[in-house]
Amino acid sequence: MGKIVFYEDRNFQGRSYECMSDCADMSSYLSRCMSCRVESGCFMVYERPNYMGMHMGMMFDNIRSCRMIPHHRGQFRMRIYERENFGGQMYELMDDCDSIMDRYRMNDCLSCNVMDGHWLMYEQPHYRGRMMYLRPGEYRNFMNMGYSGMRWMSMRRIMDMC
Repeated sequence: MGKIVFYEDRNFQGRSYECMSDCADMSSYLSRCMSCRVESGCFMVYERPNYMGMHMGMMFDNIRSCRMIPHHRGQFRMRIYERENFGGQMYELMDDCDSIMDRYRMNDCLSCNVMDGHWLMYEQPHYRGRMMYLRPGEYRNFMNMGYSGMRWMSMRRIMDMC
């Protein structure tokens, strides 16, 4: 079980809201959220409602949604495709990939199927830039998910990061 506490002001000040699961829009609990503290578990926080607006560095102007990342034991498997709807070249990953261009000579990753584990996809090689959290499932078209014009160039397993 995880627990994260959100605060209206920076430095864990102001009104607070405790969360122990996914929250698609916290505007009904807090007028704004400028800081948070993870008390247990692992969470991904987003700048916009519905789990959108994620990047490295945690320098958010306002946290609007969060997802709890469940602990995963076992193998990690993901298939990446160069075209949407699982088209074009396909490669299967079981470990981190710091550059799909270097490893597979692949210019784009426009869809994927996460079979096992939880993953982060980054827009730049070497785990840099904006990122997207992926749970097990099929992701047929990243553009339909609000990531239009983005290229996903590196992938990392979410292991014991929390």
